[in-house]
Amino acid sequence: MASLNVGNLGEYLREQRRAAQLSLRQLADATGVSNPYLSQIERGLRKPSADVLQQVAKALRISAETLYVRAGILDEREREELETRAVILADPSINERQKNVLLQIYDSFRRENGFVPGPGADGKADADADDAAGGDAGPRNGDGAGADATEDQDPHS
Repeated sequence: MASLNVGNLGEYLREQRRAAQLSLRQLADATGVSNPYLSQIERGLRKPSADVLQQVAKALRISAETLYVRAGILDEREREELETRAVILADPSINERQKNVLLQIYDSFRRENGFVPGPGADGKADADADDAAGGDAGPRNGDGAGADATEDQDPHS
C-alpha cells in the first residue's frame, strides 16, 4: 500500500504517543480506534478523519488543531486563530463578558487587517468591540461609551 501525502502526521503521532509513554494498544483503548488502524496512520498508510484525530488528540492531551494542520484538514492560520480563541476562553482570570468582548475586539482587528473571522466567531456586530479597542466604528451612543460599559445611572432621570 502506498504512503499517502499527510505530511509528517504519522511520525508526529508516534513521537507524541511515545512521549506520553503509551503503547499502540493503550492508545487504541483510550481512543476507541483499532490498534491496526492507528498503526496504519502512524506509518502514513491511512488519512484519519477529523473525529479520529480529535479522539487521538484527547487521549494524548495535545491540540487537535495541530493534528488537523498536519493532516491537511485545517490551514495554519485557522489553527492559530482557533488556538488564540481557546486560550482566551480558557483564561480563568477573566469573566465570560470580558472573554466575549476580547473575542469581539480580536475579530475586529482581524477584519481590519483583511482576515475574515473564522470558526467560533459569533457574528455579532462589532461596534462595541471597536469602541472598546478605540477604533472608529461610526456613530456612538450618547457620550461615546460602549454598550458593555458600566455606568452609574440615576433611576430618576
